[in-house]
Amino acid sequence: MQARVVHALRGANWLVTGWRLFCAAPLGWLAVVFVYWVVMMLVSLLPFGVAAAPLLVPAFSVGFMAAGRAAARGAPVELAQLFEAFRSRLKPQLALGALYLACLAALLGASWLLDDGALGQVLVAPRAELRPEMRGTLAAVMLLYLPVIMAFWFSPVLVAWHAAGVAKSLFFSFAACLINWRAFLVYGALTLLAPALVLLALAQALGAAALRALALPLMIFVLPTLLASFYASYRDIFAPEAAA
Repeated sequence: MQARVVHALRGANWLVTGWRLFCAAPLGWLAVVFVYWVVMMLVSLLPFGVAAAPLLVPAFSVGFMAAGRAAARGAPVELAQLFEAFRSRLKPQLALGALYLACLAALLGASWLLDDGALGQVLVAPRAELRPEMRGTLAAVMLLYLPVIMAFWFSPVLVAWHAAGVAKSLFFSFAACLINWRAFLVYGALTLLAPALVLLALAQALGAAALRALALPLMIFVLPTLLASFYASYRDIFAPEAAA
């Protein structure tokens, strides 16, 4: 298992590839995303479901990687792929999930220390209003969340497909993101900037009311593309076939 260093513009290519993988099997991707959303919603309704849901995130991320791999190979994207990690090596995936939950709890605790829990209330109760004075705390929390994203970006798939241990997968994922920071910077900028520009253009052309009506259809296309782009980044940096 060795991480490659890729060109900065590969970050843009991950999104392009994600769109192509989605277009290769749109109905399959929509079914996978819908079932994932339903499962996570049902889990969140259970007692302590808010805490239980993050435990499943690493295992489901392997499922999205499996869907991306299938689409890249020209195979159908099927619901069974979403649950690939639940059929083998589930224990280390749950261990990753427990660590991810611990990181989220630590971030929530940090935000509580910074503003006496004001932002934390918004995060656990999304209907609460994000006030302007919370922006500094939000920026600090997002900065602290960055190394968490780096550690968990590849770790589930490294556990599932490379038989890496939990600690090793977290280290290699963090290191791979770090040495490819330019590509991830481009990827992150486009992921944040491109939707914002599209929404701004649509708001100016159609108005705010029409934009709200289009929000859900837009997400139907954006979310599968982003999920497929995760596999594109893995294939570039870790997958053996990418070296050819």
